[in-house]
Amino acid sequence: MAKHSPVPEVDASQIQFHTKGLSAEEVAAVTAVLTAALREQAAQRGPATDAGPSAWQRSQRHLRTPLVRGPAAWRSWNGSR
Repeated sequence: MAKHSPVPEVDASQIQFHTKGLSAEEVAAVTAVLTAALREQAAQRGPATDAGPSAWQRSQRHLRTPLVRGPAAWRSWNGSR
């Protein structure tokens, strides 16, 4: 990976095998799978994007406006003042 990448480079030399008798191809295959999985996991842990308001915030209703007192105030909702 490039140095400017947000995903840290995986060091394959830190992988240790405790099973004896593995061929070079088996070691290479397991190392490739493990490093790819580690890179994918590191990429998913990258910076979180702002998804906007949560469902809880979107569901909140605005408070109604205060009631207006006075003559014909109760009829003002339909515009027949």
